[in-house]
Amino acid sequence: MIGLALKLLRDELSHYVFQNKRPTDSITEDDIILHNIALMESEGQDLNNKIVITLVNTEEESTLKNGRHTSKTISGVRYIEPPVFLNLYILISATLGQDLQDAYEFALHRLSLVIQFFQAKKTFSVKNSPFTTISSDNNIPQEIKDELRLNIELYTLTFEQINHLWGSLGGKQVPFSMYKVRLVKIHENTSDEAPLIEEIERTENSN
Repeated sequence: MIGLALKLLRDELSHYVFQNKRPTDSITEDDIILHNIALMESEGQDLNNKIVITLVNTEEESTLKNGRHTSKTISGVRYIEPPVFLNLYILISATLGQDLQDAYEFALHRLSLVIQFFQAKKTFSVKNSPFTTISSDNNIPQEIKDELRLNIELYTLTFEQINHLWGSLGGKQVPFSMYKVRLVKIHENTSDEAPLIEEIERTENSN
């Protein structure tokens, strides 16, 4: 589900950036990618001149932690662990083109488009995202598609947090923004079923 959530955002963002890029900008929809930005300077990795979406942290949504463990069925009671609702912290980086004279300016403009896109649209589902390929993927169950509902908000870091973040990623800082993606639902479709208790027997101890 985490991969699908980020793919949904990538598909929609890719279309928006490509449609609103500058005429002289050579970026394509395939240049908005899901990748680990920490590998930007690794040999064999070409992450230059792209918009890179990286998952940097996950946390459980504590307000939804205590869900119901049982549900009634025709034959008894079904016991199931409640789903985990996650908040995802994603880093969106506009990397620089090595051969472009105005690489930094292009990166800043692309980052502006990213912020502009998420400012205009904060809630995502498969139904309200016409440019994602998830909707036409028959390998994904319809139930999963219906459950995919994301709320996006800009997450501001302090200078100390920024320094620690890029230090842990091991790369040079590029123009970026961070977003908190709320309520990614994770659950396993397994459960135990027990019959209803219809009668209680009492036994008396004789001394």
